[in-house]
Amino acid sequence: MPAARELLLDAAFAALGARPWIGVRMVDVAAAAGVSRQTLYNEFGSKDGLARALVRREAESFLAGVERALGGPGPGADAGDRCAATAAWILRTARANPLVRAALTG
Repeated sequence: MPAARELLLDAAFAALGARPWIGVRMVDVAAAAGVSRQTLYNEFGSKDGLARALVRREAESFLAGVERALGGPGPGADAGDRCAATAAWILRTARANPLVRAALTG
């Protein structure tokens, strides 16, 4: 079972998919994760702390995906193939992930 921290980040990510960050309530995130609000505040300190942790997690995941995409076309792939595969991966990811989309489009 995932740790409370991951459950809370997953719940915050899901909440962000349904409404803007200003509308995400800590009590709702805690309830969706199945933990108390106190656990949420103990883990992240504040809503800003939760936001920083969520952005950090998504950025790390994004960069790991870019690295995989750059190496994905195969051993004989040239730089153009690798860039094309990476660009395609970034576009698919931006379509599915609202944080990545927001970061790329401002």
